[in-house]
Amino acid sequence: MLSWLDEVLIPLITSMYEAVGYLGVAIAMAVDASSFPVPSEFILPFAGFLVADPTAVEPLTGGRWLLIPTIAAATLGGLVGTWGAYAIGAYGGRPLLNRFGRIVRIDPADLDRADAFFARHGGKIVFWSRFIPLLRTAISFPAGIARMPLGRFLLYSAVGSLVWNTALIGGGAALGQNWEQVKDWLKPLDTLLLIVGVPALILVGAWRLGILARLRAWRNRRG
Repeated sequence: MLSWLDEVLIPLITSMYEAVGYLGVAIAMAVDASSFPVPSEFILPFAGFLVADPTAVEPLTGGRWLLIPTIAAATLGGLVGTWGAYAIGAYGGRPLLNRFGRIVRIDPADLDRADAFFARHGGKIVFWSRFIPLLRTAISFPAGIARMPLGRFLLYSAVGSLVWNTALIGGGAALGQNWEQVKDWLKPLDTLLLIVGVPALILVGAWRLGILARLRAWRNRRG
């Protein structure tokens, strides 16, 4: 993992930021939000370091890197990637489940329950998922499959992403040359959220879809 980050990702991100500045931040976050392995815990603090570095030149403007445009670029780029993942779920995953869902014991009634669940709680789920590893990118697919209203999905995604991006870019700017410490500080929290948050959301989703009830019924029949 460290070899990939040190030998490939960080040089690539550095070159992209040097070449296209704010646009590079937006592209990196769009890729991250599309579920590709580009961790925001690295790319955003480094952008924050550039904001703090008085010698760093933003190539699109020819001036210094500024905090607000950097955060805006990260948030807008993330929304583009998030919308793409949502669209895949809505226009790819949903038709597949409608056609083949019975194979994995997901029927139209289950999808209707998922729709109702996201209609009621989708905003909270999407917002808080932005702070949980893996879920911050993966949540877009089930939201699309459940046809969560796009405007509501993008609104909660934008607010959650804005908070996350501001924290990481601001942390990188505050630490300057030591920007990589942000990753070290986040690692224990990320691990905790991953251990607790992911199983909790999976269980809630399975319960709402009725999967847990069917599993219990199947076990009772076997017992």
